Amino acid sequence: MSTPETRSIVAALLIALGLLGAGWFGSQGLARLKTADRFVTVKGSAETMVQADLVVWPLPHSVGGNNLADVQAKLDANNATIRTFFTRAGFRPEEIVMSPPRLEDRWAWSSGDNRPAERFRYSTTVILRTTDVAKALALLQRSGELVSAGVMLGAADGGGPGDGRPDFEYTRLNAIKPSLIAEATANARTSAEQFAKDSGARIGGIRSANQGVVDISDRDQGSPQVKKVRVVTTVEYFLKD
Repeated sequence: MSTPETRSIVAALLIALGLLGAGWFGSQGLARLKTADRFVTVKGSAETMVQADLVVWPLPHSVGGNNLADVQAKLDANNATIRTFFTRAGFRPEEIVMSPPRLEDRWAWSSGDNRPAERFRYSTTVILRTTDVAKALALLQRSGELVSAGVMLGAADGGGPGDGRPDFEYTRLNAIKPSLIAEATANARTSAEQFAKDSGARIGGIRSANQGVVDISDRDQGSPQVKKVRVVTTVEYFLKD
């Protein structure tokens, strides 16, 4: 038969055990919270060199004179010369397009001594758009033939589309992007593992990930047809004790 003193001792023991249990569970909860709160942010990058698969080559040119009919005839002759320059090199007619011509009456905004000798300036741009990059590069070395034929290359007064330099592009980014992202993410994980090792922890799952920007640039000024594709990813990893 229990006495009041015995019941008090049992009650005290139960309370003590309850407090100990609460403290243990509480400490475990705080530990989990602390671990879940810790993470590391790292960046990983990957790059590769590719050959351009598209070239857009604009050839702006202009003619001048005081007789509008003569100016029109000169411009048409220049257009024909440039088209022949491209077709004789083996490019198809559908790869050659021409921008709308631009006619400027320079006497309309000048008078007296400021009036230029030539009243009309007529300009346009013939554009080659082709996937045969090697052939375009070879022809680029012969562009002086157009000047020898009397074609005044270059946009009139700095206006009009293009400056005569070809633009080399790479259009198959989606074919190589997944592997680059995978490599960049693997490099980011390697950095995270090293950081965790140095801090006496281990990495857990991914907290967040950002692919970032895919950059395509020329390898160098001398070979714009060779492109450097670079991917940078930013990843946050949880840290575990």
